[in-house]
Amino acid sequence: MPSKQTFKALALILLTIQLTACDAISDWQKIQMVQRNMDNMVFVEGGEFLMGNPGGWSVRRDTIPVHKVELGDFYIQKYEVTQEDFEVFVRASDHDIKARFYDRKRRMSPERFKSELPAPVSWHDAKAYCLWLGEQSGRDVDLPTEAQWEYAARSGGLPVQYATNNGELHPGLNINEGSTLFHAGNDQTLPSPPGSFPPNPLGLHDMSGNVGEWVNDYYAPDYYQNSVELNPQGPETGNTVKVGPNFEEPERVMRGGHYRDLSGSSTVTRRQVPEYAVPLNGGFRCVMN
Repeated sequence: MPSKQTFKALALILLTIQLTACDAISDWQKIQMVQRNMDNMVFVEGGEFLMGNPGGWSVRRDTIPVHKVELGDFYIQKYEVTQEDFEVFVRASDHDIKARFYDRKRRMSPERFKSELPAPVSWHDAKAYCLWLGEQSGRDVDLPTEAQWEYAARSGGLPVQYATNNGELHPGLNINEGSTLFHAGNDQTLPSPPGSFPPNPLGLHDMSGNVGEWVNDYYAPDYYQNSVELNPQGPETGNTVKVGPNFEEPERVMRGGHYRDLSGSSTVTRRQVPEYAVPLNGGFRCVMN
């Protein structure tokens, strides 16, 4: 009859095999996720366009004046990053979530953190995801600049008000109908899984009306009056907002509106959000430069 020491040795060997298998599965998930994210990059040929609100596309004063911008070529993700992919990134990189009250929001609104939905994160967490994706792929990956985002949403700077298949909004057909339901009293509305509706002519999904998307730029309401023409990166610093008795936090830009308020879903509308906040109506996608 085998001794206790033999049983202990066999148990240790089995445990080691199981842990090695788990590590292999985890590594394979990471490899698949990185490859899928990079495969979903859509080429955007650079060029000149008139950035900003030509009139009637937004009620916000920070969308004017219209100004000429010239961009180089870049790639942008076809879809918004999902919660599932964000969680693979967190596990694979041991990333420490930067968002304020992240765990509390997950407890209070678990349905918003379903694996197939766009990941609600802070600007810092979105930035970390894109930079890590670049490290894993060996490419220059980051959040899009505000100018890159608008140029892509407008399918290469075309004069289109909404980033849908036809430049119009038809809730339930080419865009999330959450706004209609929300204003009818349904406060349990959610964004759609990325790719639920037809893309814009460039092949990009959900750049209007699904979730607001983080871009790289600081927010300054008068930046369009001072923007450089060639590959603008946004202001060096931006607005700050008080988030505690003795603490102010910079604001960053979000684009694309969101599923509860289609009035802000124009391709030119800007929204400012504190960079450590985790808006449940938010998400992001990355670019490769």
